[in-house]
Amino acid sequence: MKRRLLLSSLLAAPLAAQAGAQVEEPLADSMRSALTASIAQAAPPRPKFEASQVDERMAYLRWLGAMSERLKKRKTETQIRIEFLETVWYEAKRAGLEPSLVLGLVQVESGFRKYAISIAGARGYMQVMPFWAKLIGDGDAARLFHMQSNLRFGCVILRHYLDLEKGDLFLALGRYNGSRGRPEYPNAVFAARRQWLLPGEK
Repeated sequence: MKRRLLLSSLLAAPLAAQAGAQVEEPLADSMRSALTASIAQAAPPRPKFEASQVDERMAYLRWLGAMSERLKKRKTETQIRIEFLETVWYEAKRAGLEPSLVLGLVQVESGFRKYAISIAGARGYMQVMPFWAKLIGDGDAARLFHMQSNLRFGCVILRHYLDLEKGDLFLALGRYNGSRGRPEYPNAVFAARRQWLLPGEK
């Protein structure tokens, strides 16, 4: 009986985020300005397509439907799930990243929990360290719990690391996690990413 009570209490307790943390590094003024501008730019609440972009719009809607079905167990409320996926797609594309990669990273970092906090203090879906809010934001670390802000910060930071590593995603992911050069974290993200690919994608 005691074991059952202990197990149920552990299952009910919120889990700490599992991933590590980005390491604060000095940034050149030009890089800081570019990252700040990336964060500050306004984004529409959902992806938009021109009338001529019929194929792109249909591909996006197929993606949205498939991802919504896969995410249903983790995010049961339809509107919240759709808004989250719309924002992931928009912010990933804006940063030149694959939405499947961003979803894989979110899965590993926070298990799709908006208010996840790691032992190191990283926050939200993409486990962004609070120092980034001071470095390239307005200094308000509470904004890292806002869905779009968190996803934008995370995508901009990963794009920054990818550029630093000259396109080497393995090293960029390691840098994002604060474990550059070690395989555990990149491999976990790569494995999670495969769960968010459409049939035929690699």
